[in-house]
Amino acid sequence: MIRSEHGIEVPTTLAEWCDPSRAALLIYDMQIGICSQVKGADAIIERAAAALDAARSHGMRVAFTRHLSLPRAWMGTTQLRTAMAWQRKDDPDAVEPWFLPDAPATAIVPELAPRADEAVFDKLTMSAFDSTSLGFALHDCGIRTVVVAGIAMEIGIEPTVRQATDNGFAAVLLSDACGFGNREAHDRSLATLDFIGETIVTDTAAFCAALQAL
Repeated sequence: MIRSEHGIEVPTTLAEWCDPSRAALLIYDMQIGICSQVKGADAIIERAAAALDAARSHGMRVAFTRHLSLPRAWMGTTQLRTAMAWQRKDDPDAVEPWFLPDAPATAIVPELAPRADEAVFDKLTMSAFDSTSLGFALHDCGIRTVVVAGIAMEIGIEPTVRQATDNGFAAVLLSDACGFGNREAHDRSLATLDFIGETIVTDTAAFCAALQAL
């Protein structure tokens, strides 16, 4: 840990950034209907579960996001365009709201099921910080670091970790616990995050080891 002349502390190691009293683990959109569409999702579930077990065993706060669909009558222009692209439809009346709140596809996969004392933030957007209370809840609990794992890197995780910085948090990305739908897009996302330099990119083993070292 280093300190500025004005008394601001800046962590310098992964263990310092991941101090459970000041960090939270965010499991992003690990839903049944999303994981079923992503190649290699089983490996992502396994690594996310390892990170989740480590966080829980060290008393770190844990949060989950779920991507939702609104009922058809509430699907506006943006939601319809997105659904048409994802479902490869030319007619907005042909799309189906895949992720209604009570739909089986919307649930978090059983291997990562949230506990009663863990937060679940529902969203319509790609960034977990946009139009949700996640940022408020993190600030209110004195959290400075968000550790992120989930699916999909190139769709929602990149904007989430970038907006984490804009909201005053450090983002730690568990790159091997982040699934993707398109390898080239995934690689571009990682290259962008590396170029900007704000995100701390690591892997699940290093994260677990950092907590064990505390």
